[in-house]
Amino acid sequence: MQTTGKRLRGVFLSLFLAIAASITWHDPAWAHEKLHVQWTSNRVLNAVAVADNGRTFVSFPYWGGGGSGPTVAEIDANGQPHAFPDVRWNHPDGTTDDLRPFVRVNALRIGPDGLLWIVDSGDANVGGPPSPHNGAPARLLAFDITTGRVMHAISLRATSTPHSYMDDIRFHGDTVFVTDAGDPALVVVNLSTGAQRRVLAHDRSTTDERPMYAEGHMLVAHGQQVRIHADQLEVSPDGRKLYYQPSSGPMWVVPTAALENPDLSAADLSHAVTLFHDTPTTGGTAIDGDGNLYVSDVNRLSILRITPQGKTGTLIHDRRLIWADAMWIDSHGVLWIPAVQLDRTATFQPDGVSRLRLPVAIYTMDLHLKPVR
Repeated sequence: MQTTGKRLRGVFLSLFLAIAASITWHDPAWAHEKLHVQWTSNRVLNAVAVADNGRTFVSFPYWGGGGSGPTVAEIDANGQPHAFPDVRWNHPDGTTDDLRPFVRVNALRIGPDGLLWIVDSGDANVGGPPSPHNGAPARLLAFDITTGRVMHAISLRATSTPHSYMDDIRFHGDTVFVTDAGDPALVVVNLSTGAQRRVLAHDRSTTDERPMYAEGHMLVAHGQQVRIHADQLEVSPDGRKLYYQPSSGPMWVVPTAALENPDLSAADLSHAVTLFHDTPTTGGTAIDGDGNLYVSDVNRLSILRITPQGKTGTLIHDRRLIWADAMWIDSHGVLWIPAVQLDRTATFQPDGVSRLRLPVAIYTMDLHLKPVR
């Protein structure tokens, strides 16, 4: 009887641990408890960045819906958006130089220098017709968040092609890395010298070569499978590695030293790239100070956590996480998650009719993560 009792206790213990594990990672009640609505909007946004003093900035892409308003906004203490850095930057005024108002902002984030960096894709459509020859070029803009003054205005015309769509940005020392989601490549900008180079063009690691899926459906636009090339990217906390991927995955990794070496041949740079993880269709990523990557799975409405060793677990699964986009980890270790419903916009609907369910929301999870600065 004692042996039988031990066996039964063992069975019950195993069952209990299995249930506990299920609750920890997958139970919707747990997910709902941890996921909090931080802010909602009747206009589609696609990025959020929070300064160490709590100031919060968001960007609204050209493909969004829900009326007019600023392209870049700061959210005040009462939850109201205000044009940043001012109204002029958010309305065309006929200016045609590098200080023209925003054209098509695709990404924003606060850099290690404390500036608010913005990727303005210019007159370009991801996957659309070639950019007009005399159209506004893509550029990088950096603003002092205290004064609103422009600290950097960097045209990317020299490293763009007619099909480029400059997408997102990360930093390593004096180097800025930019993904080109329209014509697959990475762009490396040296802030000290002003030099910029287009690398890994049409490399297997920057090129979207497989279907994208969201909410159980293949993404199709204009009767063709959607292709979003080099999109998400993150720099490891020690600055030695750049993780990046096309939106459909998988994720690749390359030493930043290789990317920053202008004397390295294209072939040698490509050989320095290795496969890191077979990620799913992804809307956005983040990385914490311990090197863990947070990757949205827009097909399964989940956020994955991938360790530096490549081990994966589901951080949260929640039906509200519809196309979780560019995430942010603030100075208090809170994970910010914009759920922007990109796959429901008219562009990705077979009949061209939007299925957006406004408002969209930014959610937060207080995970006590170690931020990267």
